[in-house]
Amino acid sequence: MAIDKNYGEIMKKIFFTILSLLITANIAFCTTNSYDRYGSKTGSYSQSGTTINHYDRYGSKVGSYQQTSSGYTSYDKYGSKTGSYRKTSSGYNSYDKYGNKTGSFRTNSSGVTTQYDRYGAKVGSFKTDSSGRTVQYDKFGAKVGSFR
Repeated sequence: MAIDKNYGEIMKKIFFTILSLLITANIAFCTTNSYDRYGSKTGSYSQSGTTINHYDRYGSKVGSYQQTSSGYTSYDKYGSKTGSYRKTSSGYNSYDKYGNKTGSFRTNSSGVTTQYDRYGAKVGSFKTDSSGRTVQYDKFGAKVGSFR
């Protein structure tokens, strides 16, 4: 059971990252690579139509995200639903596969997207610079990773 719980948490973090790219940069990307705080590649994301596929550093598929009329639905590598993300006036709310709210994203007027947990506590933030690189920070402001 711990593996399933950890996998779900990882998938949520991954999707939050993808979602932040879409929110902060407002782009439709073909391929985006993810890097840890030291610059080592951790994975990639490839978009085809309304589907975003996520791959690990070795190129193995981890999961996917399907755009819907109200936001996105996430799936694991086997195609089982893991959660959903519904668009709101200020960002997105996230839900687990049972429909329970798990967190939210809010974007301010400066273009900074902040992630909150289900209780409203800040989890981290995402900022996109003029070159199109998105940097992810933890709740204390320390760099966690980047995407380009």
